[in-house]
Amino acid sequence: MRDLHNNIKVVRAITPAAVGTSGIGGGQLSPVLDRRGYEAVEFVISHGTTGATSDTTSVVIYECDTSGGTYTSVADADLIGTEAAAGLPAQATARTSGTGKNIAKGVGYKGTKRYLKIRLYGTGHATGIVSAEAIMHRAGLAPVA
Repeated sequence: MRDLHNNIKVVRAITPAAVGTSGIGGGQLSPVLDRRGYEAVEFVISHGTTGATSDTTSVVIYECDTSGGTYTSVADADLIGTEAAAGLPAQATARTSGTGKNIAKGVGYKGTKRYLKIRLYGTGHATGIVSAEAIMHRAGLAPVA
């Protein structure tokens, strides 16, 4: 089957929630994401409404060989796109829907580690809603149930 629907698995990584303002030590961290049976993952990050131009949301992808091991940040060479581009930067002009708020962005993982996590954290705003999904693709066995 060559269609997309039968060759991906979509996993909720971060349920929609306020991102918080406490920097990398806070924010929202996904549970362990096991990519067994899939060669690659695309993270889709949804950034909800936020008002101030100085509000930012940052993205960090982590990887590990074991589910309970020590997770480290993914090297840029193992990402398709960048974590910075998947985040929500500060901007000089008023935010508008579809550009500075209420948008979805993505970053891909092509590394070799089996277990992943994603963290979304904010600075400047506590109420901006964020969420993330992990789209597992390049399945070893298809169609995917």
